[in-house]
Amino acid sequence: MTSAQVDTDDTDKAPEEGYERGLNSRQVQMIAIGGAIGVGLFLGAGANIAKAGPSIILMYALAGVIIFFIMRALGELLLYRPVSGSFAEYSREFLGPFFGYFTGWTYWLMWVVTGMAELTAAAIYIHYWFPDIPQWVSALVFLVLLFVANLISVKLFGEIEFWFSMVKVTAIIGMIVIGVGVLTLGFSQAGDTAAVSNLWEFDGFFPKGIGSSLMTLQGVMFAYLAVELVGVTAGESENPEKTLPKAINTLPWRIALFYVGALTVILAVVKWTEFAEGVSPFVEAFTVIGIPAGAGIVNFVVLTAALSSCNSGMYSTGRMLRTLADNGEAPRVFNKLSSTKTPAIGIGVSVVFMAIGVVLNYLVPEKAFGYVTSVATAAGIWTWLMILISHVRYRRKVVAGRLPASSFPAPGGSVCSYIAIAFLLFVTCLIAYDADARVCLYVMAGWAAALGIGWAVLKSRNPQITERPGEPEFEKIG
Repeated sequence: MTSAQVDTDDTDKAPEEGYERGLNSRQVQMIAIGGAIGVGLFLGAGANIAKAGPSIILMYALAGVIIFFIMRALGELLLYRPVSGSFAEYSREFLGPFFGYFTGWTYWLMWVVTGMAELTAAAIYIHYWFPDIPQWVSALVFLVLLFVANLISVKLFGEIEFWFSMVKVTAIIGMIVIGVGVLTLGFSQAGDTAAVSNLWEFDGFFPKGIGSSLMTLQGVMFAYLAVELVGVTAGESENPEKTLPKAINTLPWRIALFYVGALTVILAVVKWTEFAEGVSPFVEAFTVIGIPAGAGIVNFVVLTAALSSCNSGMYSTGRMLRTLADNGEAPRVFNKLSSTKTPAIGIGVSVVFMAIGVVLNYLVPEKAFGYVTSVATAAGIWTWLMILISHVRYRRKVVAGRLPASSFPAPGGSVCSYIAIAFLLFVTCLIAYDADARVCLYVMAGWAAALGIGWAVLKSRNPQITERPGEPEFEKIG
């Protein structure tokens, strides 16, 4: 069998998963763009600015480079074998069944707790207009509405994500244009104080030291969670061979514009000392500029950003549970599709667990966001590490002539993956050093123990589950 035949066969098998290939190029592109813009930027950036000052721009840029390495590694794997299970399937193929099982469940956990964070953020934003509504009430209402939308069809999910992303993109571009206008033309009440020199005049570019800046990397990495969602869409994209590379290759300019560009303009217009935890830097910037209506509009935008991420979480958790069920690593009931070809049962169970976020908003509304973001970041780091290690293993087999080369090879081969692995391990050490964030490592240790027990039970019931999947056969060219 030739390498071309392997690709054809894999493509033919995809529809057998039962999903509808209902995500068109327009939707996949916007899902990819929206995945790089979330509550970590709109809300979390305020706390990071307070901790690092203008140097937070450099931290987002540095993390953005690593994210691009991760996504190009994932892109090479996706074009080698595009499947809905994505990185869980690659972990299973290149590292063994246990790692596929562990990665699938951990990615599910990541999105469940991310959904909690986004619900918390959405509830905080609602306070802007309705301060008397309890956070938990808003969180519950949003949870129910998004759950219903996800049950209807993947096309509706894609369309909702398209417009959510369009709102976010338009808002950030508008913020940049207005900010540049303030800096160059000096209009508005911020015109007298806005200056590029604000990036270094108030105690320098690193006002609290390089160490404090590095400690923000854990929060910065949370902002990038969801960029890998484009990989989960592979099984439901109309033409993954064309749409996925395009979506991944546009990532650098998205990071440069939406993170580095937007934060540079904001911190030039408003000095960094004005920002605080729990306050969106975008809302603060519009307030300082003196456009009250603009602040309300931006608050609406960041609300849609939070709902967009939660919507994506429901989508991905249902698909990942179905992948686990296909491999006998989750109850078989998760394998069933509804009449609209959505994994309704998996989505429903995930929503039940996301509802824990509603409880947290009731019990500890002031700490709910911090708790869940740290756990989500730790789970995300594991997922990214599995993508990178799977990529390194895949490259070795390609070089050895045991697997066909992907049509979308990552630049630098395995070198960039090794750099990204080292960076993620460094961020993990920072999390362990931070007393407040360290709790997520305890949670992950308990999670690992629970999954280990679950794996032992699965092995006792089905010994064949530990068998490593065979490699696709092909003729070595040349």
